Amino acid sequence: MASLPLDPSLEARINAASLGGASFTIATAESCTGGDIARRITRIGGSSAYFTGGVVAYSNDVKTGLLGVPGSIIADAGAVSEPCARAMAEGVRDLLGTDLAVSTTGIAGPAGGTARKPVGLVYIALAHAGGTIVEKHHFTGDREAVIDAASERSLAMLLEAVRTAG
Repeated sequence: MASLPLDPSLEARINAASLGGASFTIATAESCTGGDIARRITRIGGSSAYFTGGVVAYSNDVKTGLLGVPGSIIADAGAVSEPCARAMAEGVRDLLGTDLAVSTTGIAGPAGGTARKPVGLVYIALAHAGGTIVEKHHFTGDREAVIDAASERSLAMLLEAVRTAG
């Protein structure tokens, strides 16, 4: 009898941690990735055991109104910033009552970049009971490549947090 190939993806490894007895729940708040992280997590059977849900917060109104990002952060630092990513992750973690939450905000392109905030700039935040960490990235390539890279790094951060907590 032939065995099925193992799925080496990060989302499959997160799922395997859940099946291995780790107890955690996850939520996402996505801007520049547009729901790609949630799609990747939910494509794996069994993810309903730990994935609570996600918010695609593409507009500033959703960031402030639903996720609780202070308007002063949007006005002062901008939607593509470390404090915005932090507030998004903490906001969705609180909103959905999860152990872990990841957020993305950035400029996927092809337009929208500036000298100060170029295309490919992405902030990724991971919120958990011990606090929130934020990473700043400059991904290269076209829009799809930036989204893919940001989603991949977000899932890697989640996997690291799951392994640490488990």
